[in-house]
Amino acid sequence: MLTLFCLWGAYAAEPIVVWHAMGGTEEQALLSTVEEWSQHSGREVQVVAIPAGAFDSKFETAVPRGNGPDLAITAHVKREVWREMTLLEPLELPDRPWWPAAREAVVDRDGRAWAIPLSLKCPVLMYDPTKIDHPPATTDELLALAREWADHGDYGLAYEAAVPYFHAAWMHGFGGQLFDAQGEATLDTPEQVAAFGFVHQLSADGLIPGSVTSERLGQLYDEGRVPLVINGPWFVPDRKRKIAFAPMPVVSSTGLPARPYLTVDVAFVAQGADPDAALLAAWLGSEFAEVQRRDIAGQVAASQELLYTDPLQRVIALQAETAVPMPVNARVLSAFEAQARALRRVVRGSASPEQAAEEAQYWYASLTQPPAAPAAAWPYVLGLCAILGLLSWRAREHAGLVKSVYQFRYTYLWVFPAVFAVVVLVVLPFIAGTTVSLLSGNGGDWTFVGMRNFVSIVLSKDWPLTSPMSFYYTLLVTLLWTSTNVVLHVAIGLGFALVLREPWVKLKGLWRSLLILPWAVPNYITALIWRSMFDAQYGAINALLGAVIGHPVHMDWFASFGTAFSANLITNTWLGFPFMMVVTLGALQAIPRELEEAAEVDGAGLWLRFRHVTWPLVKPALLPAMVLGSVWTFNMFNVVYLVSQGEPDGSTEILISQAYRWAFSRGHQYGYAAAYAVLIFGVLWLYSYGTKRWAR
Repeated sequence: MLTLFCLWGAYAAEPIVVWHAMGGTEEQALLSTVEEWSQHSGREVQVVAIPAGAFDSKFETAVPRGNGPDLAITAHVKREVWREMTLLEPLELPDRPWWPAAREAVVDRDGRAWAIPLSLKCPVLMYDPTKIDHPPATTDELLALAREWADHGDYGLAYEAAVPYFHAAWMHGFGGQLFDAQGEATLDTPEQVAAFGFVHQLSADGLIPGSVTSERLGQLYDEGRVPLVINGPWFVPDRKRKIAFAPMPVVSSTGLPARPYLTVDVAFVAQGADPDAALLAAWLGSEFAEVQRRDIAGQVAASQELLYTDPLQRVIALQAETAVPMPVNARVLSAFEAQARALRRVVRGSASPEQAAEEAQYWYASLTQPPAAPAAAWPYVLGLCAILGLLSWRAREHAGLVKSVYQFRYTYLWVFPAVFAVVVLVVLPFIAGTTVSLLSGNGGDWTFVGMRNFVSIVLSKDWPLTSPMSFYYTLLVTLLWTSTNVVLHVAIGLGFALVLREPWVKLKGLWRSLLILPWAVPNYITALIWRSMFDAQYGAINALLGAVIGHPVHMDWFASFGTAFSANLITNTWLGFPFMMVVTLGALQAIPRELEEAAEVDGAGLWLRFRHVTWPLVKPALLPAMVLGSVWTFNMFNVVYLVSQGEPDGSTEILISQAYRWAFSRGHQYGYAAAYAVLIFGVLWLYSYGTKRWAR
């Protein structure tokens, strides 16, 4: 009995763990509500903030191993994925007057509830009340109002037009939907074409900015350059101008309201959670908790019981009557990826609405194709055994090796830490990645497919050779990227080193410190800075060009391959030349000036002295640096991912960023991405082997 009592006491002492990704007033409201429940129940609750970008992956990794939370507070969109992965416990949904969309977000087709709805968020129409007396009720009124302000040199409307989340209002307003009743994507229907056509009209008439981020959107509004904005409640707190709110307008051609996506914050109970976690989830969905969230965080409740005095809350509650819950289909990310690509082309004017819709459906089909058929494992097992046997046989030829290692065992102890680090950080991850490349993952289940991922990539079975998705197209871009960067790095670095070597240059230490700064700053920070400098609306590059030619320039640097590639190239050249400069400066210190002076006395000019004296003596030190720099550039993920982001249409992706896209943006095809990584290793091995032979 004493043992049972102790076990019960240990269990009772275990706190209920709650994960969330909230901040600011939303977190305050959650803590206040949880503290109230903890005082009444006598149970300790541990509330843990998880970064939003890592929340899903941490939950999916931790729960199966028993290290996850009891309760997860996040958006409802992962409901079906986590249910299929058996990460959730079903719940009893309290009998309350939930918004229909909130109920739909947590209840599956069989009527089982998998979460407790907490609050609602959705985009609405926002406007500047100092410029607009009455918000537009229809899209015809919206277009007329937008054209009026666009004629004054401003934009009439601003929103992230190339983001499917914000495009959904027009898609639903024209009668389209992302998935049909069977869960299949419908991206090329006439309704989708009509919605694309509306966006094309907005862009072609100059009513919306062609490329805009959430931060730039706020700047445009605060500067009074746009009177109408489509965004969610997160847009409001940082605004410097007055702002008013209205529901989305009715689409004039269909008579249907523009229906944005609705995100429902819910409380999921994890598989194997503390039994009291369900009680805490129900409490978080109670009227008391809703009042806390309304009054502290300004959130709109998932039930229809509360009244609102705040204008934004009233409009969101009104918009919730027609809003569409974000799809919980496991393939929604692939559908968004395909639709986003189509929207970018429509906004840039590089595809008609019909072409964009057709391509979106094709992309979706390619991204969601069935996994490769299972392969027999026994040939691979036999091959592995044969390799191990061959290695064992070869080891017998070096019978004295073991004796030699034992003889110098104390010496080998000194290199053991380095060898151990290489094995743990390089060898084991490589083995794991190679193993994953032979598998295909689907909903958490892994299937052995052998070399079929490699065959699909190398034979380009799913994409034409000229498509940016083709391995060979991306390889050519990567080789062009690497070669141009290395040439510029060496040329600029060598040029600066030769100048700084001259005795007439004053303050050499200062100039060297300034020129090495680009290399000292972390490259992802530099990439983000250059990305903002290439911004179409506020970028320093366009401002400089405008000052030179005498009128404003709003060029979209990422609308064509040439300019997007150039933006990446400029950024990485800025990052890379200091390394070559430092290496060259070191090599130049070892060259006696008498050699160059003797050549000058013999009549050799500047070019001949460089060609026949300086370059041959610098080359032995510079060649290894060039090899190292080319390997770095070949895998320079940060610049491509953060500056051009692969635009336009993935044409500026390099191999390493393409592998990342397959792993995290295109249906989590980890096996396919791992095969890409192994092929990258093969290309670099061939390159290093070739340069080694050439150097000899």
